[in-house]
Amino acid sequence: MLTKLRDRHEKIEYILAKLVEESKAGTPIVVEGKKDADNLKHLGVEGRIVTIKTSGKSFLDAVSEIETSGTRRVVLFLDFDRRGKEGTKRLVTELERLHIKVNVWFWRELGALVNRDVQCIESLPNYLKTLKKKASSKTETYVL
Repeated sequence: MLTKLRDRHEKIEYILAKLVEESKAGTPIVVEGKKDADNLKHLGVEGRIVTIKTSGKSFLDAVSEIETSGTRRVVLFLDFDRRGKEGTKRLVTELERLHIKVNVWFWRELGALVNRDVQCIESLPNYLKTLKKKASSKTETYVL
């Protein structure tokens, strides 16, 4: 059990480190709201983060903002709940129609690791803390 927790924590840390690299390379990260953006910054993402549900912004406004930014690729990192999944599908369709390359690898990989434990991006930092604590607080017992 402990090894599984450690492995999961390490895999999540790896995915987030790759997300930070992608952001530093200039790829905008698209999230749902301000809290999601703030928590990604807390996790080390320093590049441009585009929110699609803030300041009364409509879905079409968000797509237009991405299009007019001149970027040719984005990372979609919406929540893992039903609305996040639907929004991701819709954004993929719209952005690819505009010839913008969409990366959902981070979202898929992380979603598979957190399963039902995390539904929204904003709760990811607390989940990581809890997972790390569980993985490091227990000691493994060996039978000799």
